[in-house]
Amino acid sequence: MLLNKLLNIDYAAVEERLKGFLTEYLEASGAKGYVIGLSGGVDSSTTAALAVRAVGSRRVVGLLMPDPSSTPKEDVEDALSLAESLGIEHYVIPIDRAVSALTSSIPLYDPSDRVALGNLKARTRMLILYYTANRRDLLVLGSGDRSEILLGYFTKYGDGGVDLLPIGDLYKTQVRRLALHLGLPKNIAMKPSSPRLWPGHKAEEELGVRYEEADQILYALYDLKLEPRRAAEVTGLPLELIEMVIKRVESTAHKRQLPPVASLKGVAHP
Repeated sequence: MLLNKLLNIDYAAVEERLKGFLTEYLEASGAKGYVIGLSGGVDSSTTAALAVRAVGSRRVVGLLMPDPSSTPKEDVEDALSLAESLGIEHYVIPIDRAVSALTSSIPLYDPSDRVALGNLKARTRMLILYYTANRRDLLVLGSGDRSEILLGYFTKYGDGGVDLLPIGDLYKTQVRRLALHLGLPKNIAMKPSSPRLWPGHKAEEELGVRYEEADQILYALYDLKLEPRRAAEVTGLPLELIEMVIKRVESTAHKRQLPPVASLKGVAHP
């Protein structure tokens, strides 16, 4: 089964490679440490644990930024427990007042548009992270994984607005295994993924595909370079699902690129 090939990697070697990346990047930047948003989910928890192992707990700051209307109590508890176990400086910063101030200032605000509001929440968290980074001379540590990056399942200039993405080359299913390897609690490692941008928000429901399926498809298409029909044969998944994933990757390409610049070659410069 392709999923077994995907998951059976050397997680000790992955840990060492990522710790080296985090250490070297910080040293080269001249910054004093990292700040990371802690959601209580597997990605941010794994990234925080790696950062602490790489540069030490004194150089990592965790921000818990719950939205009381959509963040479950257990997520806050899990994030707090993780921060305390890692021994990092951490703060709980509810974002509802900041979001309310923003929405009250936007003439086109419509509370029924939950996607636009959800993205506003994600961007509010980005602002808080970068303010903290500026104040303390830190780098904003992102926790997006390869599955989310390829699928475009992140908010542009929200959780996608970071300085580096250490686990960005690991699929979601691999991150779960890495979390267990690092000794993170199973309830965090295997927790269903959710950006928590509105009540009951679940990643797989919004995507229309389970990560176990999406990861196999992405691996077959973009790592093994298989054609869609061959990917369907190898994964045992419907061609329609393969094509849906391809369409999502292609439609979110703009999220993985810098904004386009109009060329003025020959007009404004040689």
